[in-house]
Amino acid sequence: MQKDAITDSERVAAAYRRTMSSGRARLAEVLGGQVEVESSGAWLTTSQGEKYLNVGGYGVFITGARHPTVVREVERQLRSHPIGTRIFLDPAAARAAELLTSVTPPGLERVHFSGSGTEAVEAAIKIARLNGRHRLVSMTGGYHGKTLGALSVTARDTFQAPFRPLLPDVTHVPFGDVDALGATLRQHPGEACVIVEPVQGEGGVVIPPPGYLRAVSAVCSVYGALLVVDEVQTGLGRLGAWWGCDTEGVSPDILLSGKALGGAVMPVAATIATSEVFAVLDRDPVLHTSTFSAAPIAMAAVSGAMLAIQEDGLIERAAALGARLTPELERIVAAHLPHHPYEVRGAGLLIGIEFADPAMAADLFMALVTHNVVANLSLNSDHVVRLTPPATMTESDVAFLFDRFEQAARLVAERNPEYEVLADA
Repeated sequence: MQKDAITDSERVAAAYRRTMSSGRARLAEVLGGQVEVESSGAWLTTSQGEKYLNVGGYGVFITGARHPTVVREVERQLRSHPIGTRIFLDPAAARAAELLTSVTPPGLERVHFSGSGTEAVEAAIKIARLNGRHRLVSMTGGYHGKTLGALSVTARDTFQAPFRPLLPDVTHVPFGDVDALGATLRQHPGEACVIVEPVQGEGGVVIPPPGYLRAVSAVCSVYGALLVVDEVQTGLGRLGAWWGCDTEGVSPDILLSGKALGGAVMPVAATIATSEVFAVLDRDPVLHTSTFSAAPIAMAAVSGAMLAIQEDGLIERAAALGARLTPELERIVAAHLPHHPYEVRGAGLLIGIEFADPAMAADLFMALVTHNVVANLSLNSDHVVRLTPPATMTESDVAFLFDRFEQAARLVAERNPEYEVLADA
């Protein structure tokens, strides 16, 4: 930590209110006013010396914080050539693209790098338009970002309403309903682009019926629709496989990656396409560009993340950890909150605890923070607490999570005795 860094919580909050977001400062105060200053593995440390187990972070930390392989690659690049001119070719980008496409589903071999998941979605929408697909179809409950194009396919009125009008010709169909999707595509043969998540993360860890993604791919083929699978949150091992696509043998036209792609060191995302679909950008290489797309230091982080995931067997570890965590968390909720309507569900290390009452989800989220565990509330589903733990968690980390989760659940039960009364009435 730099000696001149501002770490005092009151000074940091004042700086936020004065120069950034006063709303963000108010939220931080509700959560105890902590200022995070250091991270390592599954843990973060605040300026007051408090340590928190990080099972949140919106899915970024599959490799944990500051994984040595990622740090090594980034430090090496930082010492030689962190930012390129965008005029010449860059070996760091070529290496990152080769490592990434070596683990994507068959046929996905062309990459456009960007800085965030929403930028990856924007690139996919533009590629779709260049391929003659002007009608966008996404799923209710889906989350794809908040820039205007990505927001158009993020089907939540709360986020959309202040910014309308958004992109035209956008249809939302129920997630998991292939018949509804087919009925929509039937009206627009050869004109549509479908964007879907294998599991809806921000939607509240909504897991579709088995075979859903495969059925979506099939109906897209029937009606000539371009298929975009958004794996910004679910990819790179989060579901216990490289990609959610892999679990059903699906190869989309475009695959989106992000969050964990930068190894929790750099912000990076990618739009990965088939050569056929990407050809429209080959013809004009400046048609869709970004100053920091494929920046060498970000590409070093991508390479580091890919190496760390493979060398440490994090795909297999995510699957095994998820198989342990979800049932135990469900047992704890059932033991302490039996009269609160709930459901615990998970796929790999994407775990959701849903309550019928959003206030209960908020209470559990706050109780976890009180007990030094960082989780998330789902942006598209405020009654779901979401956990996205690192695949690098140790046995002591897991034990800490179970212990503190149980303490948090007990606290929530004590603070909400009215549910016990109603249940006994």
